[in-house]
Amino acid sequence: MTTDDTLDETFRWDEPTTFNFAVDVVDRWAADPERLALITVDEAGDDRHYTYADIAAASSRLANLLAEQGLRQGDRVIVMLPRIAEWQITMVAVTRMGAVPIPCITMLTASDLAYRVEHSGAVAVICPTDDCAKLDGLDTLTVRVAVGDAPDGWIGFAEADNHSTEFAPATVAAEDPAILYYTSGSTGSPKGVTHAARALWAWSNSAIHWLGLSPDERIWCTADTGWSKAGTSILFGPWSQGASVLFYDGPFVPAERFRLLERFEVTCFCAAATELRRLILEDTSGVDLSKLRSTVSAGESVNPEIIDRWREVSGTTVLDGYGQTETLMTVTNRPGRPVKPGSMGRALPGVDIAVRHVSDSGDETAEPHGPGELLIGLPNPQVMLGYRDDPDRTASATITLGDSQWFATGDNVEIDDEGYVFYTGRADDIINSAGYRIGPQEVENALIRHPAVQECAVVGVPHADRGEIVKAWVVLAEGAVGDDELVAALQAHAKATTAPYKYPRAISFADELPKTVTGKLRRNVLREQG
Repeated sequence: MTTDDTLDETFRWDEPTTFNFAVDVVDRWAADPERLALITVDEAGDDRHYTYADIAAASSRLANLLAEQGLRQGDRVIVMLPRIAEWQITMVAVTRMGAVPIPCITMLTASDLAYRVEHSGAVAVICPTDDCAKLDGLDTLTVRVAVGDAPDGWIGFAEADNHSTEFAPATVAAEDPAILYYTSGSTGSPKGVTHAARALWAWSNSAIHWLGLSPDERIWCTADTGWSKAGTSILFGPWSQGASVLFYDGPFVPAERFRLLERFEVTCFCAAATELRRLILEDTSGVDLSKLRSTVSAGESVNPEIIDRWREVSGTTVLDGYGQTETLMTVTNRPGRPVKPGSMGRALPGVDIAVRHVSDSGDETAEPHGPGELLIGLPNPQVMLGYRDDPDRTASATITLGDSQWFATGDNVEIDDEGYVFYTGRADDIINSAGYRIGPQEVENALIRHPAVQECAVVGVPHADRGEIVKAWVVLAEGAVGDDELVAALQAHAKATTAPYKYPRAISFADELPKTVTGKLRRNVLREQG
């Protein structure tokens, strides 16, 4: 199907039979005791440097502590940590054991976490002391580790320092579950996306062909730790190439972003389009970005005007890319290749793509060019094992057309004659706001718990800076008054009930919601109303 050049046409996956990221990547680079893996910087500007050998030793100590507490290979572990070194150490320790990490952002509420723990069957959690209370009452979590002072019933992360750096690592088959992410769906609760160990190995594909990383490179990705993007550009991808990573735990301040890029001689910068929109407004006179080789972005479309202005500011062209939690990065612009304005790029090596074409007679085919739902060819080691405990949803995402199997992404695109892919919209109701994927029903489930809400509906509406924002239409309960005070109360309620980034930035009140004759909500009508 659609390919990029001769390299892509001759590319073959050389998938291993076993893969343990801690051993096959971290320990391999740790053989050079001076090789830098990580620089952490806090809000005050204080920095700490970690070699691969440091990470290898610290993760082995933590693995011994977790094993002592009863964690075993295959167990699932909630990893909810901010942008601090303990996140990388934990992720490596858990993979060293052959356990399955579940990365989570610290913005998750107690109800968000309760769902993930129950749905995943997690038996362990590692989080900051300030977040420990969110896990109260979840008795299935028999292993609890706090970064900071340990409350009653918890073990302090620092206890790992008292353990050996020798740990017998697990043998992990390529098809064994190795990581579990939760991502929003258009209906119901978040979906659990399970990836095999082969995905941790295959993450190197985008690190080489999109990020362009090597052992001499330093990358800074501003994504949060709970997203698969962190695997792509903070952990599995960069470390597969022996590159060093900058990790900043502080607020978004445009001027500080530029100071850090210069101070730590970042060569590859990865940021969402929303962030770049604000950065291009900053006065950069006197800022030296001569070390910056590449800027990449994913998760939302990068407008041509942002690309042009960022080139003036940084001397680099933004290489937009496309991926999903289910598939990792599959379509990207690449270093040294022509960039077409508005395009997400072309398929990465080893990735076959097509569009799902439906004829007037209803017949479906996979076509190399034209408009339609984007399809990813199977098998592919980057594609998930499946949705946890949801075989029907997994099966519905896998289709057979002709003699080939495909993963149906749910994203509509147009592929031109040169293989460039242009995003045209979701095939479902997922809201993409500033790179965050938000399921409307998650927000509706939060709002409906407020006593002033009789009924509600949520959609994404266009927004100049964020691409889309969450907008809610609310039918009021008897006696409630739809005024600015209630709007603020509903927004605060949503932030407290589910992760704050999902809250509705706009709320309108309605006497009734548009529905079909069978009672199904007509979200398209609400989107048209804006």
